[in-house]
Amino acid sequence: MVSIWGSSGRNDQRTTEDGHTHPDYQHQEPDERTRLISRSAPNEGYLSPDDPAVSPYNLWSVRALRFFTCLFLAISFVWWVFLLVSIFVSPPLMYNRGSGFTDFSYTTLTVGNLIVSLLFFTIPSKPMIMWNSVLALFLLVGMIIIVAVPRIRLEEGWVGIASIVWAILISIYNIAQVYFVEKGKEEEEERLTGRVETRRSLFEWVSVLVETIVLGVIALVTILLTATLILRARDSSLEVPGKRYLVNNEKYEVHLACVGSITTGDNKTPTILLEAGETPAEHALQPFIHNTYRNGTIDRYCYWDRPGFGWSDNAPSPHSAGMAADALSEALALAGEEGPWILVSAGVGSIYSRIFASRHIHDIKGLFMIDPTHEDQLQQIGKAGRGFVLWGRGIISPLGLDRLAGAIFKGRTREDRVYGKVSYQNGKYIKAKLQENLVAESMTSSEVASAKNIQTPETPLVVVSSGVEVRKNEKWAKQQEEMTKVTDNLVSWDVVKGAGHEVWRSWEGKKVLERRLGELVKQA
Repeated sequence: MVSIWGSSGRNDQRTTEDGHTHPDYQHQEPDERTRLISRSAPNEGYLSPDDPAVSPYNLWSVRALRFFTCLFLAISFVWWVFLLVSIFVSPPLMYNRGSGFTDFSYTTLTVGNLIVSLLFFTIPSKPMIMWNSVLALFLLVGMIIIVAVPRIRLEEGWVGIASIVWAILISIYNIAQVYFVEKGKEEEEERLTGRVETRRSLFEWVSVLVETIVLGVIALVTILLTATLILRARDSSLEVPGKRYLVNNEKYEVHLACVGSITTGDNKTPTILLEAGETPAEHALQPFIHNTYRNGTIDRYCYWDRPGFGWSDNAPSPHSAGMAADALSEALALAGEEGPWILVSAGVGSIYSRIFASRHIHDIKGLFMIDPTHEDQLQQIGKAGRGFVLWGRGIISPLGLDRLAGAIFKGRTREDRVYGKVSYQNGKYIKAKLQENLVAESMTSSEVASAKNIQTPETPLVVVSSGVEVRKNEKWAKQQEEMTKVTDNLVSWDVVKGAGHEVWRSWEGKKVLERRLGELVKQA
């Protein structure tokens, strides 16, 4: 082979492995690429395949690709931080009406994909192209679902759409990156060693195995995210009783429904207004109250879903019980509902109803509390450990592991998932409980203390407590007794034997509740 460093004025020759020669380089000053080969290099000017100089980084295009990968990772990480913060405090213009966990999941996926791409940048492989193609395909399907289904589009907003579009673009970019890095690697190997290297070192094989497994997991996550979106699209077709109303300067919608005719005149009958406890009203109190309506015990009732529950959107963070009471007030005004009201609440819903009552003292004709939560329990509700568990559940909720399994293997229905017995698996519900946790010991505690001072002492009060809870917890029993002193006009306090926290689930509990509710309505 003739050295590639020829004399001036003639073309140099380079011998290939098959013995042929071809023109290579004209005599010129060494540049970025030619100076990598020493004039005295062994093997007639070729480098060893293991020489560090044999690298795709020799090409400016490959270095540019790495720069853009680092840039995209930095952008994605900043966006990831913003979305993480928005779960706890909603930044201006970044609020969406959904849980906020879905867009966070897509951005986390994007960051993970870019990190894998950087870690194995110089070890391109076919599995990387294959898995990124799978990612792009299922992400595209997910984007179509979000954009095409009006309810999901409203819940995710521009933030969710931007997050999934960015994830699609990064997957496509990674496919192009792997392809061009692989071509650049082959080009440099042929130029510097005389042939394309077909063997891989043990390190490279381990790297390919690791990147295949990690990207396979990321692809599986993407498939689950898409399957959950399909389930959400199915659930969004469920007919909404009543109506949704835009509240809080039209930032989000809450669901409100009323049953029965409005009475007029001087003897206007109070409307029962339900405030659910730990689960949506449709699953808990509303079926029991509807039976009392059909039995003629009450003439009319209204129920609503707190933000994040049932058919209501999530509210911006932070969100306290007082803010929820304001949202209910606004929804009632928009619906033309003026009261007067008898507030029926259960569990933690008693906190919300007491605050609402203190802000509508002239319209409240009675308080009916079922195994109510004492304000001292806000310390338990606001525990940091509980908040961390809720946050963790929220992060994995877009995967829909429990919802998908329930739908496939247990026959869970749309009703079960939206407001029924498994509504707690919903990302919106988890976000609402996390919001409740974050402000329980600060904002909500202060609001309840103010409500206690404002509440009209003459308001009729009925308390019905769980015999099971009172018997097994002395502290709870004392707190139930304290709840009978919320006003100075206690009509009755019943402790129902054998009834659990949801007193209306037992036969004896139903009888006591209906009898006491009827008495309160007559007195009002």
